[in-house]
Amino acid sequence: MSAKYPIIAITGSSGSGTSSVMETFENIFRREGVRAATIEGDSFHRYDREEMKTRQKQEAAIGNLNFSHFGLDTNLLGDLEQLFKSFSESGQGKRRRYLHNDEEAEPYQQKPGTFTPWEDLPEGTELLFYEGLHGAVQNETYNIAQYPDLIIGVVPVINLEWTQKILRDKSSRGYSTETITDTILGRMPDYVKHICPQFSNTHVNFQRVPMVDTSNPFVSREIPSADESLVVIRFAQPRGVDFPYLLKMISGSFMSRANTLVVPGGKMQLAMQLIFTPYVWRLMKQRRRVLEQADA
Repeated sequence: MSAKYPIIAITGSSGSGTSSVMETFENIFRREGVRAATIEGDSFHRYDREEMKTRQKQEAAIGNLNFSHFGLDTNLLGDLEQLFKSFSESGQGKRRRYLHNDEEAEPYQQKPGTFTPWEDLPEGTELLFYEGLHGAVQNETYNIAQYPDLIIGVVPVINLEWTQKILRDKSSRGYSTETITDTILGRMPDYVKHICPQFSNTHVNFQRVPMVDTSNPFVSREIPSADESLVVIRFAQPRGVDFPYLLKMISGSFMSRANTLVVPGGKMQLAMQLIFTPYVWRLMKQRRRVLEQADA
């Protein structure tokens, strides 16, 4: 954690909905005039798309069917930890992009599934914003979770997460249900071992719960809408959270536990704005105070 150079991290698996949370924060940063540098977790994959396919075939040939992007060895987690450490100490660091599709790759004249060259963070970056799979990893090898000032988990109930991934990958990537199912099964050991434990290190968790039947996500034809869902918001440290204000501002919301707010799915973006705008205010106010003291 760093008062002068704060870090916010969103962690969640593929298909969980972290991208929508990222959009909410981008709106907050833009509205509040915060110069934030975004770090995509995919950019810290160890292998590009073709290399990963080759490695998965090699691993499968020796009986390892669980070689996935969720694992620690398939990602440059030492480099990610070093970036967080460097930024928290000096506001400096390097990043790159992973180009998911033709639209992202075209400006760089590269193939989709490749990485851009490493580059320095923009001059004058005030806050580092991470969105990806491993923003709260903490084990005997890595302690990435020690650096962010705010860690947010995005964790739909598992059948909804699978439904979102299946339908997204079929529509945008052209994958078959069988291919996506194999991917889900192959990732499961890493999901249990490396993804789930991170949600015990988060400050706030958002879990979307559908109010419709998702018992068999592999035959679902549509993702349950926001209005067909509830969102469970758990605060690890509820002290200081103005729950009466949130209950007043978010119609249909209620408390299920002393540290847990439940809101209608359609109010999720509003809830994020109300909850996280004050967080960003406090981080930036603290940063200005430290800078003023340094200049005095």
